[in-house]
Amino acid sequence: MNKVIIFALIFVFSFFGFEHSGSAASRQLIIINKANNQLAFYENDKLVKVFPVATGKKASYTPEGKFKVVTKIVNRPYYKGNIRGGDPKNPLGKRWMGINARNTPGNTYAIHGNNDANSIGKYISAGCIRMYNGDVQWLYDKVSMNTVVLIASSKKPFASIAAQNGYKVTGPGSVPVNSAHSTLKKGSNGPQVVELQKRLTKLGYSTKGIDGEFGKNTELAVKKFQKAKRLTADGVVGPKTKKALGIK
Repeated sequence: MNKVIIFALIFVFSFFGFEHSGSAASRQLIIINKANNQLAFYENDKLVKVFPVATGKKASYTPEGKFKVVTKIVNRPYYKGNIRGGDPKNPLGKRWMGINARNTPGNTYAIHGNNDANSIGKYISAGCIRMYNGDVQWLYDKVSMNTVVLIASSKKPFASIAAQNGYKVTGPGSVPVNSAHSTLKKGSNGPQVVELQKRLTKLGYSTKGIDGEFGKNTELAVKKFQKAKRLTADGVVGPKTKKALGIK
């Protein structure tokens, strides 16, 4: 009977993508700077990627200090609003990485996705760190349990924040999260995609939502726009398509 219960629990946790144990990668580090709302991910002491985030509406909402990732959940339900995990209306987005801030077990403060792409970069949350869904999915797949998360509000670069906490890292201290000259295509995400979706929608080419993620609907809208402008209708937003859209 006990074995049946154990196997049932394993199935439930696996089904919902829940993780609560495991050893962290020996040299992974996340730094969140509330001063510019950027998140830096380091591996083997080297900067891998920087993302835009949203943090607390008030400075005190998002706790500062040294914490660890203690829970990882795929499509966590929004219990307060009775919204199932994976629902487009779920404000927690597609991934949840809970941290043990203020002596909580990873169910209160977290790095998570969201259903409002326009909120990224702002001071708007109740305390969590919000990311674009595409960004948080990428990070979720990389980050190990017990990875250290440093949260600060500083004018100093990431490397200095790391050093103040006993970590030596390499790479730019603060870098642009998106290249102004980058090509946008299916799979892209971020503020440039939000701008693209807004522009296309305004011109009458519906992307069926403005979520900052370049998916099938956005690609179809781009192709329709390109065809109307007699551009190569490949669904890729390069220099010519950007110019036609009026996007820098």
